[in-house]
Amino acid sequence: MPEVVCLGILVADVVGKPVDRWPDRGKLELVERMELHIGGCAANTAVALAKVGVPTGLIGKVGSDGFGDFIVQAVGRHGVDCSGLVRDKNEATSATMVTVSSDGERSFIHYIGANAVLTEEDVDFGFVNSARILHVAGSLLMPGIDGEPTARILKRAREAGLTTTLDTAWDSKGRWMTVMRPCLEYVDYFLPSFEEAKMLTGKQAPEDVAKVLLDAGVKTVGLKMGEDGCYIRNAEVEIRIPRFDVDAVDATGAGDAFVAGFLTGLVHGWDMEKTGRFANAVGALCVTQLGAAAGIRSLDETLRFMGCV
Repeated sequence: MPEVVCLGILVADVVGKPVDRWPDRGKLELVERMELHIGGCAANTAVALAKVGVPTGLIGKVGSDGFGDFIVQAVGRHGVDCSGLVRDKNEATSATMVTVSSDGERSFIHYIGANAVLTEEDVDFGFVNSARILHVAGSLLMPGIDGEPTARILKRAREAGLTTTLDTAWDSKGRWMTVMRPCLEYVDYFLPSFEEAKMLTGKQAPEDVAKVLLDAGVKTVGLKMGEDGCYIRNAEVEIRIPRFDVDAVDATGAGDAFVAGFLTGLVHGWDMEKTGRFANAVGALCVTQLGAAAGIRSLDETLRFMGCV
């Protein structure tokens, strides 16, 4: 049985590197590498958890197409339980063209596809309730369940005794807190990027951002702060944890890797400082390889990287 069930967006990522200029209209530019990778917050987090050694299940929707076949097979190869995946006959699988510049920065062209038609009815609560943690990954990019449906899903999981966690995606429509507010009172651990959290709260300092979210009902806030590591706050602790220095190749999936590291800490019952350090370490190792999953290491390897063993 899974320890964690990840519910959310599933994407096929076509990653090209390096892309330092876009081709002129009608022209062609060469890249050194182009690869097909698992993408989407839920898939990335689930695979990272599995690679770290946490039994994980996945709920989401893909099309009945080649990209959908790739996601199901690739996620399954990592040992993720795909029992909760739904194949849609009418919508194509979500996909992203990811261009990675020489310095590792990413740009995206995204097709939302089947993620748009994931609904509350697609969620197998028997599967959810077999886990200890429900993680909702990619809120604000799932119009079929964003807002009140997500709040109901989280509430139902809480009532079943699960720990609830949630991560957001960038809201290009600018709705932010209008959509998220109903969900927050049912979130035990909220793990957004700092940039997304600033948009949600209208605040600029981490401590002010966290206060707004805690006042909205979140039990613990963990902000992914990139170069500045992470910031964690709840009623008992407030800590800032610096990043690990690595040679960055590709930042794709780093935030999802951080979340996987954080959830690993919850599964093992670690305190918030060790949990945050481990999350930073998983995120740092992620960026050392191309794609969202290749850089993730086992639990023991990650702890050795941290200097813990």
